[in-house]
Amino acid sequence: MSCQNAIMDPILQRHLPPDMQVSRALPGIQPENGRWLRVDEAYPAQMARRLALLRDVPAQVLYLDPAARPAAQELLSEVLKVLPDLGFDVSSSQVVCPDGRKVDASSTTCPLMLLGQLLQNDFVLMEKRGAEHVLTGAVLCFPASWRLDEKAGRPLTDIHVPVQDYTDEVARRVQRLFDGIQVGRPLWRFNQLWYEDPELFQPRSAHAPRRVGAAHVDGPYYRTERQTLLRLPVSKAVVFAVHTYVLRREDVLNPVSRQAGKAPA
Repeated sequence: MSCQNAIMDPILQRHLPPDMQVSRALPGIQPENGRWLRVDEAYPAQMARRLALLRDVPAQVLYLDPAARPAAQELLSEVLKVLPDLGFDVSSSQVVCPDGRKVDASSTTCPLMLLGQLLQNDFVLMEKRGAEHVLTGAVLCFPASWRLDEKAGRPLTDIHVPVQDYTDEVARRVQRLFDGIQVGRPLWRFNQLWYEDPELFQPRSAHAPRRVGAAHVDGPYYRTERQTLLRLPVSKAVVFAVHTYVLRREDVLNPVSRQAGKAPA
């Protein structure tokens, strides 16, 4: 059985955070005033999917430039500091997760693998190389129609090709944004699409036809990523932490489930 078909039931949330219920123009960046890492109702199911991907297709979901290992280790250390606030029990040798799993934390030889075993988030490391930030490491289990092997080692402008609306002016603004991110002052944005398929693992080559439709009119599933940007204090690498939400259409459009504000458009 392929990893793509290993899980038959969709992994879904029922609610969006209130601050993700109002659309914003690109790039839509704002200060992250709450926790930059979160655990939600889909944690057990999303983590089961992540563990299967890390086990079955590690080459598709993990990448680390050897020169970026210090930044990856620093990211792991920063994450471990905040896990107790999210319901994790952390010791020097073990992390007990909210779903009851015990993860060996005594070895940090594969920091991105360990991060992928702990949190729903995907993590992408971006380091300044020349004039642009370059993708130097990632644990990316839930790609939304792109492939890590095609973006690894590439700068921001190449990573976003061929994203619709990512114009040269937007690219310059995003690079200025990355240059200006300050330690201790994370930022965040979110994207949004209607999808035909709720599958979380959706790699797609930039040269291939789109496998799933971003069907704004009749797509039954709403997929959105909360993308948090923060700068690590020592390596100065920028971390792109991505928390993926997938909801049924009725749970997004129903006034009861959206809690406040208006449904994403």
